[in-house]
Amino acid sequence: MRVSSKDLINDLVLRTQKSINEAEQFYQLSLEQLNYRDATDSWSILECLEHLNLYGDFYLPEIESKMKNSTSNASKTFNSGWLGNYFAKSMLPREKLNKMKTFKDKNPIGTMLDKKCIDRFIDQQKVILGLLDMAVDKDLNKIKTTISISRWIKLRLGDTFRVLIYHNERHILQANKIQVT
Repeated sequence: MRVSSKDLINDLVLRTQKSINEAEQFYQLSLEQLNYRDATDSWSILECLEHLNLYGDFYLPEIESKMKNSTSNASKTFNSGWLGNYFAKSMLPREKLNKMKTFKDKNPIGTMLDKKCIDRFIDQQKVILGLLDMAVDKDLNKIKTTISISRWIKLRLGDTFRVLIYHNERHILQANKIQVT
């Protein structure tokens, strides 16, 4: 994938703002509704958000650290790496979501959560917006970040943002599909 860095960042900002708006709608639900599960092995709305919070706990400091330690200047064009593009595309929400196995340390199933989980998610999205603003002056190709599943694999900053934000969209969609009673 080859795209203008400015266009990529603008797209990611819009996607993040949409995730904030959708998460804010969850405040209207009761705690019982937010913790409701369609099945014993499926996640509740709050568990979907907590899963995202757990990933944010890893990626937000990683992205910020790599950008702060970089002296690279902005690039006009972002060229996705083959692995980063693969990971990003696999996170994009689809009509029929393909199930993916999550890592144990990122699986919040069975955790009783409250509305602070929504607050934390929205706060993390605001941090992402700040990081995207900072990324305007950075080279999305040259800055590399590690990924949560392996410190040995590094993705281009633009791909890391895509993976993180598409993953957020995927689970916000999942949360919206839960039929609360």
